[in-house]
Amino acid sequence: MKQIVFLSIVILFPFFLKAQVQEKIDRGIVALAVSSDTVYVGWRLFKDDPKNVAFNVYRQDIGFEDFIKVNKKPVSNSTNFFDLTIKPGHGYNYKVKTINNGEEVDQPGEGYVFTLTESVPFYSIKLKDNVTLKRIGFGDLDGDGAYDFVMQSPDFNVDPYYRPGYWKRSPETYKLDAYSSKGKHLWQYDMGWAIETGTWYSPYMIFDIDQDGKAEVYAKAGEGDPREIDGHVLKGPEYLVKLNGENGNLIKKQNWISKEGFEQYNYWSRNFLTVAYLDGINPSLVMQRGTYTVIKTEALDKNLKPIWKWISLGDDKKYKGQGAHAIMTGDIDFDGKDELVFGTSALDDDGKPMWHTGLGHNDAGYIADILPDRPGYEIFFGVESRSPKNGVCVVDAKTGEIIWGYEGRTHHVHSQAMIGDITDEYPGIECYAGEAKGGDKFFLYSADGKRLSDQNLWGLAPRAVWWDADNLKEICFENKVFDYNGETKLEIEGKVLIVADIIGDWREEIITSLPGEVRIYSTNILSDKKEICRMQNHLYRMAVADATMGYYNAPQVGFK
Repeated sequence: MKQIVFLSIVILFPFFLKAQVQEKIDRGIVALAVSSDTVYVGWRLFKDDPKNVAFNVYRQDIGFEDFIKVNKKPVSNSTNFFDLTIKPGHGYNYKVKTINNGEEVDQPGEGYVFTLTESVPFYSIKLKDNVTLKRIGFGDLDGDGAYDFVMQSPDFNVDPYYRPGYWKRSPETYKLDAYSSKGKHLWQYDMGWAIETGTWYSPYMIFDIDQDGKAEVYAKAGEGDPREIDGHVLKGPEYLVKLNGENGNLIKKQNWISKEGFEQYNYWSRNFLTVAYLDGINPSLVMQRGTYTVIKTEALDKNLKPIWKWISLGDDKKYKGQGAHAIMTGDIDFDGKDELVFGTSALDDDGKPMWHTGLGHNDAGYIADILPDRPGYEIFFGVESRSPKNGVCVVDAKTGEIIWGYEGRTHHVHSQAMIGDITDEYPGIECYAGEAKGGDKFFLYSADGKRLSDQNLWGLAPRAVWWDADNLKEICFENKVFDYNGETKLEIEGKVLIVADIIGDWREEIITSLPGEVRIYSTNILSDKKEICRMQNHLYRMAVADATMGYYNAPQVGFK
């Protein structure tokens, strides 16, 4: 089992850097029925909580005014609790108070549950339309400390690739719908006919870039209906828009990165948005265009003014075509500032090329402390480009040096792959990937490069998730959550959109889409661990933000 040693890393960060601007979130209280007479209550531990912090749990019976304390002694060794004194058929609100040096302090955030006769480990958001979702993102739109939702629908994807079966005419326009943390519909933004209904045309981002305490929504946009007779969008102005997170109103509009220099439609149609703390203190917005040939990147400050621009031409032409289907953000050289891993290459915080592996275009990529005995981060790559070797590999995140890789040829290592500490038989994080579109190989590796299986164990895009009470991750695949040995922990319904710790304690939620409904599955298994919520981990939070552009890469916990 992986053990993260924080002290050995902390000394690498410059002591003179100012503190990073932190997102303000509430305790994220979740209440879920376990049985007819038991409710599970979970909440967040913060990184600035005292080590000896304890909690009291309070319950309000809906219809009665007062909250009553339901724990006999303070909860000190975890951030969850079983309330064994409830009644079936009642609705309850829960809140928690911290106890620091004997003083009890109110905490923002409440959880609600309606008690049933059976366990229901999810809560549901009913959508205003009977749609299924393409993507979902999270941010505090109204400044109350709870994560709200911005959802993209319909669940339809156009790919710019020119061969039959990829590109197809958009049947309707993408909509962005914002819902509050309690499921209230706030606003809808129609992305319009200038944005084709595909992943690569329609990135959006939810984050408090301007630092006013409320998240904004940023998106690629166009104007009017510029479609050709067959439905392609080949011309017309292209914009970056900034929307008010509370009401969806347009705040600002400016030009998107131009198509100039791109050879054809397939190449200029690849667009990305991400967020990075390039100065180590303040969040910046980053736009990118291109994957397979020319790549253009532009970093913007909180006023959306350029910080730097970069293009993979001239002296940097060796970076051409080295893009991925996502951008990974993190402080990979431990200088206190974020870098961008935009494929099998990286840009430093100042926009200058950092390293280049020459592996070509990759589908899958994850930054993590894969090898716990090795300093710094590593990156697991699954390379789409046909490779004579190292199509599945782990590289040093700071230098791009290949640590280990598959020695044989690979055809097309596909999609999102998976990494996670799923077994304690081997130290560190296990890595899994598979081929598609003509290939038939599968790969399960230990952190140090020992091949554990060559079988198709979990398809091409499983998810690793912290679900039960230990530090090992479970596997989410084919609507089941199970451990490495195959024991089923949970059955779920709907298309899995994302796995992320958006509420409750340190474990993760599984968010799924069904027609007219979003389900947020959250564990109701009691844990005896007291760990900081994952969304206050910088590497993890950046990856969650990136879920609304490109391919989804499940978030990984970093050193801070």
